[in-house]
Amino acid sequence: MLLIIDNYDSFVFNVARYCAELGHPAQVIRNDAVNVAEVERFAPTEIIISPGPAAPDAAGVSLEVVRRLSGRVPILGLCLGHQCIGAAFGGRIARAREPMHGRASAISHGRAGLFHGLPVPLTVGRYHSLIVAETPDFNRCLRVTARSEKGEIMALAHTDHPTFGVQFHPESILSEKGHEIFGNFFRMTAEWRSNAVA
Repeated sequence: MLLIIDNYDSFVFNVARYCAELGHPAQVIRNDAVNVAEVERFAPTEIIISPGPAAPDAAGVSLEVVRRLSGRVPILGLCLGHQCIGAAFGGRIARAREPMHGRASAISHGRAGLFHGLPVPLTVGRYHSLIVAETPDFNRCLRVTARSEKGEIMALAHTDHPTFGVQFHPESILSEKGHEIFGNFFRMTAEWRSNAVA
């Protein structure tokens, strides 16, 4: 079962709808309605951590879910969820050079992972004033997979297991190829499970 942690974001049911359209219906829970042990009892096959208005340290269970379950359950973080992944692995949460609220932006990427088969540049919808900034700890276990035109981190991935973050909103009408990004996530998590069993 796909579990979506809702960080009080108005886009969360668009995320759930996109996933359902790809054959992955989700259960949505609020970030302050459960603890990590209760999240584990759902036995999720994947976890998506939604966008939201807070910083990672004020996002309920979201940050602790990344710290405790990354590597055991595939995780995709969106906007605030992406920042939770960055913070959990030693990244610094910083102010963006320019707040981006409801704006389309072109990003560059390496055509792999979440971006397999997608065009470069890719237009995405951005709704944030914070970003993940690199640190030595960040660079030990995370890699940057997409950047904005100004060089800010727009996507990241763990080097060893399926934990991914995107700073933008793939479910936004401003984003190109949103379904494909979610589809790539589900494809990679299925491959990871298959390899774990083999």
